[in-house]
Amino acid sequence: MIKRKNESIKLMALGGVGELGKNMHLVEVDEDIFVIDAGLMFPENEMLGIDIVIPDFTYLKQNKHRVKGIFLTHGHEDHIGALSYILRELKVPVYGTKLTNALAKAKMKEQDFKGGAEFIEITSQTILSFDTVDISFFKTTHSIPDSVGVCIHTSEGAIVHTGDFKFDQAVGDLYKPEIGKMASIGEKGVLCLLSDSTEAEKPGYTVSEAIIARELKDQFYNAEGRIIAACFASDLNRIQHVLDAAYESRRKVVVVGKSLQRINDIAIDLEYLHVPEELIIPVSEMKECQDNELVILTTGMQGEPIEALQKMAKQVHKQVNIQHGDTVFLAASPLKGYEVFIYKTVDMLYRAGATVIKGSMNTSSHGSQEELKFMMNLMNPRFFIPVHGEYRMLKAHMKIAKECGLTDDRIIIPEKGEVIEIKDDTMKPIGKIPSGNVLIDGSGVGDVGNIVLRDRRLLSQDGILIVVVTLNKFEKKITAGPEIISRGFVYVRESEKLMEESTKLVKEIVEKNLAAPSFDWSTIKQDMRDVLNQSLYEKTKRRPMILPIIMEV
Repeated sequence: MIKRKNESIKLMALGGVGELGKNMHLVEVDEDIFVIDAGLMFPENEMLGIDIVIPDFTYLKQNKHRVKGIFLTHGHEDHIGALSYILRELKVPVYGTKLTNALAKAKMKEQDFKGGAEFIEITSQTILSFDTVDISFFKTTHSIPDSVGVCIHTSEGAIVHTGDFKFDQAVGDLYKPEIGKMASIGEKGVLCLLSDSTEAEKPGYTVSEAIIARELKDQFYNAEGRIIAACFASDLNRIQHVLDAAYESRRKVVVVGKSLQRINDIAIDLEYLHVPEELIIPVSEMKECQDNELVILTTGMQGEPIEALQKMAKQVHKQVNIQHGDTVFLAASPLKGYEVFIYKTVDMLYRAGATVIKGSMNTSSHGSQEELKFMMNLMNPRFFIPVHGEYRMLKAHMKIAKECGLTDDRIIIPEKGEVIEIKDDTMKPIGKIPSGNVLIDGSGVGDVGNIVLRDRRLLSQDGILIVVVTLNKFEKKITAGPEIISRGFVYVRESEKLMEESTKLVKEIVEKNLAAPSFDWSTIKQDMRDVLNQSLYEKTKRRPMILPIIMEV
């Protein structure tokens, strides 16, 4: 398969290491760059007002003539969500399976992508030939069909990226992994394995989907009132279980949630979701059914299914509200960092009169420790790099690799932007490329940085104080003001004395500056900030953002 000996092999992560989401890895073989996944991350709590976060792909822009393509492992947003932003800068082909490509195109349309993009459909049988390498694929089991691992064949051995995976002995044909193919790749020789670390801390095996399906059917039969099932729109395996259980228990399904219309319509059209005729009914027909004949399926991205449940519990949802006797199934895998949010929601649901069932339904779609060992043993790599996880998960995966026989010098936990070179049977970091977060706020891409976030954080903590004063520069006197406007700092009516003292201070500062032989606006503004900042902190122990505005007549 390999046409010539490869002189240089480098691996780089632009995202997906030390964090959950934003998955993007580069494999550089000689002069060619191959990109695996291009995902987004949903903002952390301190990223005030930010919609999504994507990787910094400056290195790809600097080397766009060397990029041979973007290879997608599956259709979840943390693997495809940054595509539209990258393809605005790079004209490169995108390789993905049928469902993955369809979801990626829909996501790009949602993100208002205007240009043209070349999507090339692959299957697990596809072999792509480039000047430096050949690339093949193998099926994996995940919560969405058409998930694949990527295998880049070099003259020194294969570089294997698993994508997200688990091993489940009882999945349907759409989700079956190609274990034989994985073993064959391992026998031919794997130079380096990059493997999913999301559940590396979890011992044993991830709960089988067969157990979840059986549990759902039992619970659906036993539920007396309406059933409300919450899951993520992209978790097609879980949605199929809900539809099957509804059909077997002779219930009709009402779908609530915009994200479902985009993802699930695609999945139904491409026959990745099997929906019996007349199973799904519109919201308008709900009243025609008895409570024990209904399943309400609420879906969304990230925290949306849980947010929808909160609205239902508060009785403020536009379409469906919780009523006494409802049974709520949390069929969504728990998101890291959302635990407190979920517990609060469960509390609200109970207060509204519902029964909440979690059980095995919210199990993960990633492999636990024994499955990670199985992948390691199938591939039998010379070198190993854990990916897709926060640092503690990568560290736990490193420990698993050692248990499977790999030594410290053959494992590296990568940092974002770190260039890892494999040469002369050694693997080591040799430098860094630009990396980090590009923040998307509305239609702005990267125009919100650390300084803007700092200002938003200050505004959210201590508010803002705007000081307006009008000066006559030639007569050197104040013609209007100073006027102080406060937002989010103190309630002005109850702090009149503080406002009066602050106004007096500002007046003194301005008059002192005007009395000097020479003065400039920036000096007056800085003096206002410094003196007011100290005075307000002494009196209130708060530091509002102070914004001086000087007008001239």
